Amino acid sequence: MDNENNLTEAREHSMGETEQGWIDQARYDLETARAMLASGRYLYVLFCCQQAVEKALKAVIVRRTGVLPPRVHNLLRLTEAAGAGLDREQARFLGELSAYYIQTRYPEGIKTAGSTITQGLAEEVLDKTEQSVTWVLSMP
Repeated sequence: MDNENNLTEAREHSMGETEQGWIDQARYDLETARAMLASGRYLYVLFCCQQAVEKALKAVIVRRTGVLPPRVHNLLRLTEAAGAGLDREQARFLGELSAYYIQTRYPEGIKTAGSTITQGLAEEVLDKTEQSVTWVLSMP
């Protein structure tokens, strides 16, 4: 019985560290998005915003399930895995962020997206991302 308890405690400690690692990375990505905004690299603001929400969701998946999150980047799929309900606007925004992630990963997407992303759009996406990360991380 003691060995079982020790294994359970070790696993819970490990998952707690894993959850905190995802939270730390989400916050780091938000800081990086702010730095990219300040430097005028608007395309990378969107990339870092997607990454921040992804990592916050993965922290919640670990918190709620006690297992490692799936290795996917689609925010709507991660939201489902986290067991979080979304309203229509949240679902639209997370779908949009997922699309930005794909656009910023491939040369043809970078060329197209890079020419259409304005400072105003980057500021708006960053603001909504900060709200989304706060909401996600507040989940029990």
